[in-house]
Amino acid sequence: MKKPKLMLMAAGMGSRYGGLKQIDKVSKEGEILMDFSLYDAKKAGFEDVIFIIRKEHEAAFKELVDAGVGRYMNVQMAFQELSDLPEGYEVPEGRQKPWGTCHAVMAARHLLDGPFVVINADDYYGPDAFQKIFNFFQTETGSFPYSMAMVSYMLKNTLSEQGSVARGVCNVDQYGYLNSIVERTEILKKDGKICYKDGERWYGLSENTPVSMNMWGFGKGVLESMIEGFPAFLDRTFSDNPLKGEYFLPYIVEQLIASGKGKVRVFDSTDKWYGMTYKEEKNLVAKAIERMKTEGLYPEKLWP
Repeated sequence: MKKPKLMLMAAGMGSRYGGLKQIDKVSKEGEILMDFSLYDAKKAGFEDVIFIIRKEHEAAFKELVDAGVGRYMNVQMAFQELSDLPEGYEVPEGRQKPWGTCHAVMAARHLLDGPFVVINADDYYGPDAFQKIFNFFQTETGSFPYSMAMVSYMLKNTLSEQGSVARGVCNVDQYGYLNSIVERTEILKKDGKICYKDGERWYGLSENTPVSMNMWGFGKGVLESMIEGFPAFLDRTFSDNPLKGEYFLPYIVEQLIASGKGKVRVFDSTDKWYGMTYKEEKNLVAKAIERMKTEGLYPEKLWP
């Protein structure tokens, strides 16, 4: 079985953060948040990395890669562009928002020849998550074209004190497989309770609800399904929400589950998730990184 490639989605500017947070330094040694994901991934067994970025950020990312992980892992880059559409489709006038996480994965379709793992470049997942999802693809379970896995986190450990967050809310069966996942784009604490907004109404959620932080593992067949389903998504989006509609990974996952082509093994991470949705969270993340280095989870300098 081929080792999975690791794909980091870094094409978003981070509108709520206010800048290119993927390359904002979070340690005294000048490391950025994705350095820690790459370090954990390499330790778990990953060897190949693909960065999904915007073309205009290529020089900035190349500088970081050459000074760090590029000396230890095989690195490639792919560019997510609004104009990367099937024949016969054009970008709607006024559209600036990227087409979503499925479209980000599809940007690297020419670099994928086997299983792959997708993560956000601006999230901290922890070493346990990388080891579990890497091991999945080293077993017979992970050898089929439509094999899928994800790492979930408890909702209460993924919220922000600065405002709302978007999360994939998961329903998991007693055997550890995903029944369904629903993308909730506005989740926050309201009057001491965790709630999400749907339309004009707010609904409660348990603090222990498993949620997706976009750590997915996929067989090659899942990529093919994304490509096949893209025109139908565009047809709906051009009609209903041409400026902001997004092609999310959970859409394809749910379709494959419903069709019986695949099922998703869900792994619960024992690590705490950290992210920088908002600028104000940078100091919190930096303190957590410093603490983990002090405790010996990471060396003083990741890429000596």
